[in-house]
Amino acid sequence: MTQEEVTAPPQRNQFKIPNSLDLVSLFGPSDEFLRAIESAFDAQIHVRGNEVTVTGAPAEANLVEQLIDELVTILRTGQSLSTETVERSIQMLKSASQVRPADVLSLNILSSRGKTIRPKTINQKKYVDAIDKHTIVFGIGPAGTGKTYLAMAKAVQALQAREISRIILTRPAVEAGERLGYLPGTLSEKIDPYLRPLYDALHDMLDPDSIPKLLTSGVIEVAPLAYMRGRTLNDAFIILDEAQNTTAEQMKMFLTRLGFGSKMVVTGDVTQVDLPGGAVSGLRVVESILGDVKDIEFVRLNSADVVRHRLVGHIVAAYDHYEAEKRTKDTRDHERRRS
Repeated sequence: MTQEEVTAPPQRNQFKIPNSLDLVSLFGPSDEFLRAIESAFDAQIHVRGNEVTVTGAPAEANLVEQLIDELVTILRTGQSLSTETVERSIQMLKSASQVRPADVLSLNILSSRGKTIRPKTINQKKYVDAIDKHTIVFGIGPAGTGKTYLAMAKAVQALQAREISRIILTRPAVEAGERLGYLPGTLSEKIDPYLRPLYDALHDMLDPDSIPKLLTSGVIEVAPLAYMRGRTLNDAFIILDEAQNTTAEQMKMFLTRLGFGSKMVVTGDVTQVDLPGGAVSGLRVVESILGDVKDIEFVRLNSADVVRHRLVGHIVAAYDHYEAEKRTKDTRDHERRRS
């Protein structure tokens, strides 16, 4: 940094908020959102009527003005702001991405029971866009990044738009293993706990009274991966969840079920493999096999895309850091032993 840059006076940006906009909805109750913005940037913000003055380093002052413009755009779409919306907009702008926060946070996928499902991060929007553009999409990332939930929302959206005639949801019941036979009840009752997360997501997106009818008629099918063998799945939106617990052979079996007029979304977390006996995860090797095949897209999400409680993102990031340090230590120990 030059001496001129160090001693340069702060920049002062002045702009007006449209008179039609409610300032409380923009800056939050008791200026809650405004305080969050000030704490995130090295700049001072003064609001007088509908005129805003931002004073600070040029880069910071410009970002604050851009952020407020994005928040105004989000409000104009009819969406209300929250502290989470403001914080995620700040993260996107600071990441210097070419994607506008308003384009991400105002993209409605599905509205149901008074709740609208939309992407909340840049990578989530890339994931949703990839599902629109490609026949097979892999969503790979840690828990809480919306991999399965967004895929389910896109499946329900496609069903409601009559783009497909049925939804098929599947996951491997790896945890059951040899214990499956010892569980009480019918086979359906035994595997139900492994499919429960898929049912839970469905209840968020559809009228609960309609779900049993859709399941009975086969419009929605929820089944373990083993039930996919030998089938050709036409005119369907097919989601394979927990794909890290498939073997390479099972992954191939699943992908080759694709029929005409269908889409597939495969989700999983390669750091959470539960396969017994050290078997290689099909999700870990599939990109090296299919990475160059057209109309197949791989989207990676990370701890910054976690949309559960804010602590979940910190937990995922801490474990990633721990595992990276452990790998480095193991490599050094191995090299020391060799020498």
